[in-house]
Amino acid sequence: MAKRVGIERITAYPCTMSLDMVALAEARGADPGHPLNDLWVDSRSLNPPYEDPISMAVNAALQIVDEENRGDIELVIAGTESSLDYGKPMSTYVQRFAGLGSNVRNFETKHACYGGTSAVMMAAHWVASGMAPGKKALVVMSDQSRTHLGQPWEYVLGAGATALLISDQPDIVEFELETNGYWTQEIHDTYRPTSRHEVGHADTSLFGYLEAAEGAYEHFMRKAGEPDYDAYFQKHIYHVPFGAMTYRAHRAVMRKQKDMKNKELRAHFERKSKPALQFNRRFGGTYTSATFVALMGLLESSEDLNAGDRISMFSYGSGSCAEFYSLKVGERARELVQAQRLHAGLDARRKLTVPEYERVEEARKAFVDNPDFEVDYDVVPGHFESHYAGKGRCVLESVQGWERYYKLTERDA
Repeated sequence: MAKRVGIERITAYPCTMSLDMVALAEARGADPGHPLNDLWVDSRSLNPPYEDPISMAVNAALQIVDEENRGDIELVIAGTESSLDYGKPMSTYVQRFAGLGSNVRNFETKHACYGGTSAVMMAAHWVASGMAPGKKALVVMSDQSRTHLGQPWEYVLGAGATALLISDQPDIVEFELETNGYWTQEIHDTYRPTSRHEVGHADTSLFGYLEAAEGAYEHFMRKAGEPDYDAYFQKHIYHVPFGAMTYRAHRAVMRKQKDMKNKELRAHFERKSKPALQFNRRFGGTYTSATFVALMGLLESSEDLNAGDRISMFSYGSGSCAEFYSLKVGERARELVQAQRLHAGLDARRKLTVPEYERVEEARKAFVDNPDFEVDYDVVPGHFESHYAGKGRCVLESVQGWERYYKLTERDA
């Protein structure tokens, strides 16, 4: 009998600041309905200059690594397209600050938004191999958009991190690895050619995403024996560059199976996929974390999901690579996701005005590629004291001769 492998624990770190999209649209002289109704984005997460993809990865990991599982983790993978160093991986910081032992393999994976999925699949196959019986893999995904003040795509940017514990105890979801479908082609849709730039072509990205969705879906269907897609899966998750893009993906895939009118197709999407977007709408773009934030949203909100039900998952990364795979809901899925209280974490973010947001982004941008700097903890007065002090969170202290120094704040008793 094949070894059961899946996600034992999952969490998301929502950052500590947020920006309302209606306020941003009004400040830019745009239609306030555009981000809400056209893109399906309500707000986005932001970071102060002392929070970055490394600290976010650590802060996400600290939410699920504890005394009970720490000694069982022997693999750490960080998936990201926002790495702060071209050589040193973020996973080294996670290993250190999560208090893991030295007998741990660690590295970083990169392929735009697909990088997190590649890390998860590598971890799952490592567990499935049985080479380290009883051991677990910790996968973290952490990303932050570049600064794009006043640009048309400003509404779909964001930040955030997720952490997953992959093991042979799939309490959240179980993978069916033998049926994964994938698709790849070399294109220039979106990319980050320097540490400051995030560029791309909107039309190329849109059509590349949809072509990859159809290609990965068709590969999956052949490997799974051509099941009835609608009946086989109770729910569907698609990569979320912004919420409305998932409807386009659902429409493209469903029309491969059924001749559905637009009204029927929209109702079908509202029932089987849109509930997954509840957290993504509030995070904004989370890149490698996007499908896993959606998985938390779906499991937390769907009372009609039962243990053993199947969820389809589609992951896409620009450049490009895509994967379509099957998840089976675990016995404790909803209970464990609800226990992470992600709604409360999102509510606890400090809401910035647009001028505050612009000041934070300009301060963060000024630190990029500096070999030496001291962090300004007062760029938003009082924020460090209210959201970091006494909470045991990882923050950046300084950069000295290119070496990045982080610390964990004290935790109140």
